[in-house]
Amino acid sequence: QVQLVESGGGLVEPGGSLRLSCAASGRIFRIDAMGWYRQAPGKQRELVARFPTAGSTDYTDSVKGRFTISRDIAKKTVYLQMNSLKVEDTAVYYCNADALEVWWTPIRTYWGQGTQVTVSS
Repeated sequence: QVQLVESGGGLVEPGGSLRLSCAASGRIFRIDAMGWYRQAPGKQRELVARFPTAGSTDYTDSVKGRFTISRDIAKKTVYLQMNSLKVEDTAVYYCNADALEVWWTPIRTYWGQGTQVTVSS
C-alpha cells in the first residue's frame, strides 16, 4: 500500500505564502506521476500542479506564476510553494500519485488525506 502524507497547510492573509509537502511511503516500486489537487467548498476537485508521467509540469491557469511545484525524487516527496495567495485559493489541498507497488501490478491512483489552506484577512 502506498501512503501519501501532506503537511504545511494553514491560515494565511492574502498576498502571503505557504509551502506544502507530500511524502510518499509504503510499498512503492515506481511513482509515475505526482502532484497536487484542491477542492473548495461546493466545487469539484481540480488539478493545481503536477509532474506528469512524461513531459513538463502541469499547472492550472489560475496559479501560473504564483505556485511552483518541486520534488525530491530520492525522498519521494513533492512540494508546492504557494506565493501571492488569494482568497480564492482557499481549499483542501490533496496530494496525488500514480504508482506501482510492485512491477507486475497495474498503476493505481493514490490520494493523501488533504490539508486545509485558508486565505483570509
